[in-house]
Amino acid sequence: MNFTELLLNFFTAIITQMGYFGVFLLMVMESMVLPVPSEAVMPFAGFLWHQGTFNFWIIAITSTLGSIIGSLISYGIGFYGGRPLIKKIGKYFLLNEHHLELTERFFTRYGDKTIFISRFIPVVRHLISLPAGLGKMKLFKFCLYTILGAFLWNSFLAYLGYYLADNWNIIRKYSEVIDIFVIILIIAAVAYFIYRLYCSNYRQ
Repeated sequence: MNFTELLLNFFTAIITQMGYFGVFLLMVMESMVLPVPSEAVMPFAGFLWHQGTFNFWIIAITSTLGSIIGSLISYGIGFYGGRPLIKKIGKYFLLNEHHLELTERFFTRYGDKTIFISRFIPVVRHLISLPAGLGKMKLFKFCLYTILGAFLWNSFLAYLGYYLADNWNIIRKYSEVIDIFVIILIIAAVAYFIYRLYCSNYRQ
């Protein structure tokens, strides 16, 4: 059993023992800088929905509440503490500064709508609340986009878990392919941005 499988078993054990509160707690962690992927949490909640143990709407509400609370914590760290606090506490939560810088550029590039879009993008969704806080984004917009994006993404993963039922582990393979595809798109977008910047400077 590799490390990924151990983590997956740990997450499912938390949900099994703690029920909806386990989903809520893990999604709080997922929306901060902790390495808790929603792909390893929500499909199992969907599986329990299929088994009749969970209810879809309670899953959707508790997971979305977890996402917004975790995001608000990160937002507050960025808003009140700035980069010094982020760097100070980031090392305790496996925060990759390179990923943070990439996320900051992503946020600066695409503005407020980044908060909604980022809920569907690996790595970025864990960190996007920090630059939103640093940039003093309006709290109402931040909460609105976070809730909408988190609700859609969490519900989508729960539905996958429901329809795949006993084969819900297949989602991990699908999510890996999706993550790779999205990462390729991000790299292409960054490369295009650098290319445009280079061409602009060259013309000057």
